[in-house]
Amino acid sequence: MLDAIVWAEVVSTIFYTALGLILLWGSWKVIQLMSPFSIIKEIEEDQNTSLAVLIASVFISMSIIIAAVILS
Repeated sequence: MLDAIVWAEVVSTIFYTALGLILLWGSWKVIQLMSPFSIIKEIEEDQNTSLAVLIASVFISMSIIIAAVILS
């Protein structure tokens, strides 16, 4: 009985992890489509640190929101 509960938790953890990653990937695609310039070029080639911090904060906030929704 305990093994079934453990496996159910493992499967749900894998499922919700995949769901969260898919949602973050979709959010990244929306951000790329909405920006008038290449975000990757700005960060990697032009060394735009402020844009990197902004994108990182957006991803952290989206991760917190997605985790809260999945856990509720």
